Amino acid sequence: MDTNYYIDLENRFGATNYKPLDVVLTKGEGIWVWDVNGKKYMDCLSAYSAVNQGHCHPKILKAMIEQAEKLTLTSRAFRNDQLGLLYEELCRLTNSHMVLPMNSGAEAVETAIKAVRKWGYKIKGVPEDKAEVIVCEDNFHGRTITIVGFSTESAYRDGFGPFTPGFKVVPFGDADAFESAVGPNTVAFLVEPIQGEAGVIIPPAGYLKDVRKICDDNNIVLITDEIQTGLGRTGKLLAEEHDGIEADVTLIGKALSGGFYPISAILSNEDVLGVFMPGEHGSTFGGNPLASAVALMALKVLIDEEMIENSAVLGEYFKEGLKDMDSPHVKEVRGLGLFIGIELYPKAGGARRFTEALMADGILAKETHDNVIRFAPPLIIKKDEVDWALERIGGVLAGG
Repeated sequence: MDTNYYIDLENRFGATNYKPLDVVLTKGEGIWVWDVNGKKYMDCLSAYSAVNQGHCHPKILKAMIEQAEKLTLTSRAFRNDQLGLLYEELCRLTNSHMVLPMNSGAEAVETAIKAVRKWGYKIKGVPEDKAEVIVCEDNFHGRTITIVGFSTESAYRDGFGPFTPGFKVVPFGDADAFESAVGPNTVAFLVEPIQGEAGVIIPPAGYLKDVRKICDDNNIVLITDEIQTGLGRTGKLLAEEHDGIEADVTLIGKALSGGFYPISAILSNEDVLGVFMPGEHGSTFGGNPLASAVALMALKVLIDEEMIENSAVLGEYFKEGLKDMDSPHVKEVRGLGLFIGIELYPKAGGARRFTEALMADGILAKETHDNVIRFAPPLIIKKDEVDWALERIGGVLAGG
């Protein structure tokens, strides 16, 4: 079967809520993927950072198969022998006190919102149903009704109201604006350390440190959404480390699975997650033994194979190589670790045509917000592979 056959099947029977590049993939290994016609591509998206460890990492695959042969799901009505091990490892790596497992990033965000609202009522003393959560312009935290309700992207909101109340929006990277928005009913500040979907937007140095102090001074829970930036993507285990802070609640997902099986987690102190009593929150699949075994190995190879350090070193090398390119289309190159965005001038005609040209040249990347190309290859990429990518990216960006 050729590419057009599979594309036709999707177009005939699938919902049209995505506009993917017209490549049909059938195999992945490391940083490389192959289409149904046998053409090889470098994956520079990593499934939005879900495959930081590379496609089909053999050790994670082995852990998944071994666990799948023993026990896959119990529900949380019973205990299993993998979940506690995952809790312990996550707390050890991140200095957290308590973990709540979920399945998707959006579930983690929704769970955190529930937790901080309840914390506000039970611990801080906010009047019932008056809790406020402050978020940032151009945020991306998921696709649920509550989450799109506090998005500032019209395409995410159009036709989906009415929306959940209780949110204030402030500019990203502006600690003074955040402080001005704080009121007596503010229970939390939800922020991405780097805004990925907005175009790899990096806040000023010290921004998270400033908002950490504001939260401390006003008894506000700081929630960092590290679902995309966490687990090595920016050259640190968590992106919040670049500002030397610890959030009260940290959300992780994507790479926690190594790309094998959906799992996310809310990491926190006992003060916040301790507000949940039995029966008040749950998930049939959340914390299942298969996901837990996969996540344990996904974390292990991330650390043992020094992928985080590689992200820091080769991310800087990749970014500097992109900055050295001579292109009339490039306005700015920005990033941390292997999380890099190239912003194009509006006159360049949009990023989509460049991602299509890159695809033809063997590189899979994705446009975001019309004028930004995002590069986020698996963290196992090598220097000669970065050089290979730079040569092709330079050729595409030098064109008309």
